[in-house]
Amino acid sequence: MTHPFTRLSDPLTRLRVDAVRELHDPRTLATAAVLSAVHLVLNQFTIPVSQLLEVGFDFLAVAAIGYLCGPWVAGLSGIVTDLLGYILRPNGPYFPGWTLSAILVGVLYGLWLYRRPIKLWRVVLCKLNMVLLFNFLLTPLWLHITYGQSFVVLSSLRLVKNVIKFPLDILLLMLVLKTCERVRADRR
Repeated sequence: MTHPFTRLSDPLTRLRVDAVRELHDPRTLATAAVLSAVHLVLNQFTIPVSQLLEVGFDFLAVAAIGYLCGPWVAGLSGIVTDLLGYILRPNGPYFPGWTLSAILVGVLYGLWLYRRPIKLWRVVLCKLNMVLLFNFLLTPLWLHITYGQSFVVLSSLRLVKNVIKFPLDILLLMLVLKTCERVRADRR
């Protein structure tokens, strides 16, 4: 019986092995560092809608890290950007759930996008996955735990924002990811 990682002809196994190798590539780590800095800058320009609701575009940098660097590098950069973001712009008490979310966002963008062709359907499903998991489930849960606000009220506030913002997010994600696709092609 062979070990699963010895069968590198399997496409999913190959992707996992390549994603782990990215952790040791200086160019990948430098790319992740630059995009993490972009993430931190974009996070400074978040638009507050209410005390518990804001609109931001820092997800674009996370998606680019996931696409270019893979899920594991994107997850690790989530730790760095969450902790540095909290130092630069504390928004309430520190809560480790936000760090967990930052890790998961990076990993999920990487799993959806790393070394995969950029297709509208993939971007829509990826963003829909993010909205449902984070904007409607984990973020309201973390806000409920830290501030005691009603989970249902928090989720319903996010519904309006996400319905309005979803098409814009898809458009911006397509533009950013197509640019990343050209960058990756030029690096080869």
